[in-house]
Amino acid sequence: MNIEDFRDYCLLKAGVSEETPFGPSTLVFKVGGKVFALTDIDTFGSINLKCDPERAVELREQHDYVLPGYHMNKKHWNTVLVGTGIPGRQLRELIDHSYELVRASLPKKLREELTEAEQTEGYQPDFRPEKSRAE
Repeated sequence: MNIEDFRDYCLLKAGVSEETPFGPSTLVFKVGGKVFALTDIDTFGSINLKCDPERAVELREQHDYVLPGYHMNKKHWNTVLVGTGIPGRQLRELIDHSYELVRASLPKKLREELTEAEQTEGYQPDFRPEKSRAE
């Protein structure tokens, strides 16, 4: 996955916004005003993703490319190293998990609005990277 695929994938999700609140080189994705993913625009060497605490520990034990969240609460965040062998499918699943954790923490009214947005015509939650792009 490259940074364009990452950005496109995040922006496909209902209610997602992108910002650079920590400076021009840190790209942040939020749902309902809460962060679920961030990365360095210039290097795209890693992505910080929210994770269930027990699962976070399991992932770190199983994979060299999953580390405690850099500059984040290490109980709830992982840093996933990009381009180090992580399969694209697994990276997308970790992004989904992060998004869903943050979305579930939003007020009920906002969650309902996101569900309604997903049901509107034209919303397509599936991501199909171009075959010419490398994972």
